[in-house]
Amino acid sequence: MASFPYQPDVLGPDFEQHRISQASDYEGPVVCTLVRLREQVPSPRAVLYVHGFTDYFFQRDMALEFRRHGFRFYALDLRKYGRSWLPHQTANNVRDLAEYYADLDAALAIMRAEGSTTVVLSGHSTGGLIAALYAHDRAPRTQLAALFLNSPFLDMHQNWLNRNVGVPLAARLGRVAPDIQLPANLPTEYGRSLHRQYLGEWEYNLAWKPIEVFPVKLGWLRAIHAGHRRVARGLSVPQPILVLHSDKTVTQPGWSEQYFQADGVLNVRHIRELSPQLGPRVTVQAIPGGIHDLVLSRPAVRAQVYQVLFEWLATVLPDPGQAG
Repeated sequence: MASFPYQPDVLGPDFEQHRISQASDYEGPVVCTLVRLREQVPSPRAVLYVHGFTDYFFQRDMALEFRRHGFRFYALDLRKYGRSWLPHQTANNVRDLAEYYADLDAALAIMRAEGSTTVVLSGHSTGGLIAALYAHDRAPRTQLAALFLNSPFLDMHQNWLNRNVGVPLAARLGRVAPDIQLPANLPTEYGRSLHRQYLGEWEYNLAWKPIEVFPVKLGWLRAIHAGHRRVARGLSVPQPILVLHSDKTVTQPGWSEQYFQADGVLNVRHIRELSPQLGPRVTVQAIPGGIHDLVLSRPAVRAQVYQVLFEWLATVLPDPGQAG
């Protein structure tokens, strides 16, 4: 079995990381970072988790839940996010979502070399959009067993005029002027509902996942818009897909208790209506009281998330004794 040089990780002694150098892009050198549990279960089953926008992997509890259910756990900090954000780079910036495919290819190759033959690709929010597009585009050459998408970002949570006029025009401009910067214009209330320094229960690096999300460039907006258009036209991901989302969207302006029990980032109606466009084997389920990142919901809610997830995985994955 292949051996790779892992280093201690910021999450402490239970985790370790392996930095992967990638080809340089329009901003210079590029890396991505594979994180894994240091003590893995002896199983061919594994999960690769991909975070969302203005985000990185910090969800220790999720990793331990996967291990408890017999999965090896890995997470990927994509290029220009979290552990992989280099000083010369614009945070989170890409011009085409396919730029992330090299990161996913590299991570999955390492996982296979380390004995993972039945791999679940898991993506949250923007990571869910990336995971679905990757599974569709790489279907002939990957051996993914299933996808789990946690509140995937399948459309803009904007009013009709912005979604149908403003965003398409800005995306078109992004073709010729990709470096023009815009404020992301997302509410700070969601971040305040998560972090222990404010109103939440979670501890994470506010430099990598700030309360006020990173601004975006027109090139990034164009890449997201192109991904959304592909989903709207329909993908053909061959693997079984589980999409979980909250049962409601935050509707009150400003701070409210809704942020503890609804999606404060995306419109859950978009997720519900667009998810069947991802492929022929999609299961979509609402989680009552869930927030945008369902695994960061209140304890009873995230317990339901894991119950639904692992019951579904038990029905769609091959028997571990026959994997490989």
